[in-house]
Amino acid sequence: MKINAVFEGGGVKGISLAGAVRAAEMQGIKFEQVAGTSSGAIIATLLAANYSGLEIKRIVENTPFTSFLKRSFIFNMKVISPALRLLVKKGLYSGEAFEYWVSSLLEAKGIRTFGDLPDCKLRIVASDITNGRLLVLPEDIKIYGMDPKKFSIARAVRMSASIPYFFDPVIVRYSKLLSSTNTATEKPKLQQAYIVDGGLLSNFPLWLFDREQAGRENPVPTVGFQMVGKNNNEPHEIRGPLSMLEAIFETMMQAHDERYIKKYARDRTVKIPTLGVRTTQFHLPEGMVELLFQSGFRAANQFFEGFRH
Repeated sequence: MKINAVFEGGGVKGISLAGAVRAAEMQGIKFEQVAGTSSGAIIATLLAANYSGLEIKRIVENTPFTSFLKRSFIFNMKVISPALRLLVKKGLYSGEAFEYWVSSLLEAKGIRTFGDLPDCKLRIVASDITNGRLLVLPEDIKIYGMDPKKFSIARAVRMSASIPYFFDPVIVRYSKLLSSTNTATEKPKLQQAYIVDGGLLSNFPLWLFDREQAGRENPVPTVGFQMVGKNNNEPHEIRGPLSMLEAIFETMMQAHDERYIKKYARDRTVKIPTLGVRTTQFHLPEGMVELLFQSGFRAANQFFEGFRH
């Protein structure tokens, strides 16, 4: 059976999505179009690049996630330097190591840009906080005068996963035509937009394929993969401004899209327990990667055993 799949964002908790993909494959599910936000965008991207569930598991097992938490020496001295980096760069970590990791995985499959994939195969959600706009990439990159087919997939994934204040925002520079009041000509003015985690505006964009599928004679069903059990019974410990920002962002991610899911999409959503792991918990206890993977595997296996369209 073919499905379109939408993967929720959730930082490190996204490891559980790899287990869900493996279970779906074992149930004979084929992924037609895929989309995601943040860590969900990573899983969607790897699927679009023809990575199997087992390959994704090996990638997860062999990736030291703390390697993404890199900053130059000058910003790594005691407390003041990380705070200074946050002031100057707008994030504690650059995100460059993460983008390079995604790029390397794609290049291993001979893929670099969206033009290397079939049309509409992959969609990635990000947030333009400069213009207050939700972005569905690659299509919306046209807003900034760029060719969607030539746009880097790794850069799009980095945009989608740039947790505010944790990773640097991705800055997009573009020219905007402004009419001069003195002449009849139009003069270009250089603008810049700050792009951050898609979870800010739609962490679980399950709506994304609905409109185009509604007009088809034989629509492909859309299934969402959502991570649940997000520390609902454990309050956030607010120790300072950074922990407060993390609590605000995680609360926002939990609430987004929930009304739509409850009203329209509960019966097409795989709900995956995430075992109390937090979004930015990059230092996972030993064995937690396997536990998250198995949690996703069990949830998806149970869902697809009873799934009918």
